[in-house]
Amino acid sequence: MLMMISSAVFAQSNSTSSVAGGMFTSVPADEGLSSNVVGLDVYNSANQDIGTIKDVAFTATGVKAYIVGVGGFIGMGEHYVAVRPSAITLSYNAGEKKWHAVMDANADQLKAAPEYKYSTNS
Repeated sequence: MLMMISSAVFAQSNSTSSVAGGMFTSVPADEGLSSNVVGLDVYNSANQDIGTIKDVAFTATGVKAYIVGVGGFIGMGEHYVAVRPSAITLSYNAGEKKWHAVMDANADQLKAAPEYKYSTNS
């Protein structure tokens, strides 16, 4: 069974418990978590590995971007780009018990994209 999700999965849930003034909520066991996404290799439609999701950027309303690392070797010379959540399709294959990320791009396009720089890297 293959389950497709959107970035909305990672947005804050509105269903809260009445316990302690509504500050707690329940999260189903099959709900997507950012820890399932960070570290995922990103593939294109030709099944080529084009990068790795290194981080997730959030705003108050949800996911702003996936930070994708491309190129480099053992972390050296890696180029980071901020990719819109709508550009990456995330899916979960229950049979394999694995998450997958697919994007309609190639490694050269990612390398040519504007670089995202962490504030500690500047």
